[in-house]
Amino acid sequence: MRPIQATISTSALQHNLAVVRQHAKAAKVMAVVKANGYGHGLIHVAHALNSADAFATLNLTEAIDLREAGFEQEILLLEGAFDEEELRIASSFEISLVVHNALQIKLIQNTTLPKPINVHLKMNTGMNRLGFIPSAYLTAYEQLSTCANVSRITLMTHFATADDDAVGVAKPLASFAQTIKGIDAPSSLANSATILLHPEAHADWVRPGIMLYGATPVGGKPAANFDLKPAMQLTSQIIAIQTLAQGESAGYGEKFTATKTTRIGIVACGYADGYPRHAPNGTPIAVNGQLTSTLGRVSMDMLFCDVTDIPAADIGATVELWGATVPVDAVAEASGTVGYELLCAVAPRVPMSVVA
Repeated sequence: MRPIQATISTSALQHNLAVVRQHAKAAKVMAVVKANGYGHGLIHVAHALNSADAFATLNLTEAIDLREAGFEQEILLLEGAFDEEELRIASSFEISLVVHNALQIKLIQNTTLPKPINVHLKMNTGMNRLGFIPSAYLTAYEQLSTCANVSRITLMTHFATADDDAVGVAKPLASFAQTIKGIDAPSSLANSATILLHPEAHADWVRPGIMLYGATPVGGKPAANFDLKPAMQLTSQIIAIQTLAQGESAGYGEKFTATKTTRIGIVACGYADGYPRHAPNGTPIAVNGQLTSTLGRVSMDMLFCDVTDIPAADIGATVELWGATVPVDAVAEASGTVGYELLCAVAPRVPMSVVA
């Protein structure tokens, strides 16, 4: 079998959930498991995080998969329902919905449901993505609070700049607090960055996402600074060795040319596996546990790494693309992206195993 492998650590997921609870002791935890558990496997992740108070997914299929796997916690659809059929199915599976526009309110008001649903009413406090602006929020709340199809309302927003020390959450938090004054309902505000940096905004619910998977939600600050452990280790092996003389090049486009005699390892991993094609020369990688760097352009199925200073590295040597030795955020930073994208982009063709 091709040697590439993604290994998911349940103990790391559980450790990171414990870090969430350490920061937000009084809040309930809604674990965000959208995008197939950020690429880690939805059901694997949910089992590891079964002590969470609720789960959040993006689409109805993921939510139903959780229900059919036996998870009884509240499950929230982060974009809500898109039509009557979805709404009825969500109701029948007791799946909660984000409500972020007037059409969704009308849908709930005008659809016959098997049972009332819980809704999370979203306010737009500056993200300008989803949600009612503050001046329209109370009307939306009143419409839902008098609707027989609604069993419970949670007040919700999402911060655009929680990871930005210069901006923070003070302004959107003040807008939210002013708007909901006098409403007796729980609030859900805090994403991963807010959990770590803004205890004043923890409220009744927190919604950790990327921090559960051991990557940083705060640019420029490694996950290890927050005691987070990587939940995924992406590994492969060297499948060939080449020695380049000075002036010789490697890979498509000759993006790397040796300035001295260079020993290179060819690794069974490429952009079709989810590794970023745009990773430049010098992107960190580990061979036999020793840090080195990539060379040349990433191919569909292979990439190059420098093993000049790792003489024991030969065909079959273990390579870590990211994990405990090479933080996924370091690969992401070198590639001009974020750890979220790399984790979510791991291809279905990459075998996945789960360890304690």
